Amino acid sequence: MQCHYCDRDADVAVEKDGVTVGLCEDHFRERMSELADSEWLEGVSDDLDVEGIE
Repeated sequence: MQCHYCDRDADVAVEKDGVTVGLCEDHFRERMSELADSEWLEGVSDDLDVEGIE
């Protein structure tokens, strides 16, 4: 599988509702960094009742 953002091979593939998207390591790290800086991750931790995540 190819990375969704570039021509490299995907290192990670995520599937939801029958759609699979692959990311190379660099783009995976970029997306995770963006999520870590957003309020979305805080909402997920609240939904999961996770303590100690900042």
